[in-house]
Amino acid sequence: ELKKQSSCSVRLVNNSDQYVAFKVKTTSPKKYCVRPNIGVLKPKSDIEFTVTMQAQRSHPPDLMCKDKFLIQSTVVPVGTTDDDITSSMFSKDDGKYIEDRKLKVVLTSPPHSPVLSPMNGISKQMPAYDEPTLKDQVLNSNEIAAKEH
Repeated sequence: ELKKQSSCSVRLVNNSDQYVAFKVKTTSPKKYCVRPNIGVLKPKSDIEFTVTMQAQRSHPPDLMCKDKFLIQSTVVPVGTTDDDITSSMFSKDDGKYIEDRKLKVVLTSPPHSPVLSPMNGISKQMPAYDEPTLKDQVLNSNEIAAKEH
């Protein structure tokens, strides 16, 4: 929603028998807040982090967004804590294995939320969902009738 922060949760799972450190990066750090953005997962455990998108003044055209997140993870020694994490742990220069996972941002309008849309030069509130056309209503009626028989 415009002029409102939006949040979602992402769950990371460590299926291994080792301690794993993670770090979350984004292509738009001023637009998103990630908490926690670093951490250590014990073996066979999981953690949730929250991504909060700052309030936006306008929608991008067609809700298309090129923002991405990169989740990096690497095996760390037993007993490593969040305070022990450094950016050098995620450097591939040392020849260590860093696993990268990229996530693309997908924007959606919340259901039943008004979206401002210009119509003939005048801003008019319109529903965020598409209104069905008469053709769609006829098809939907036929589908329902076919299922009842």
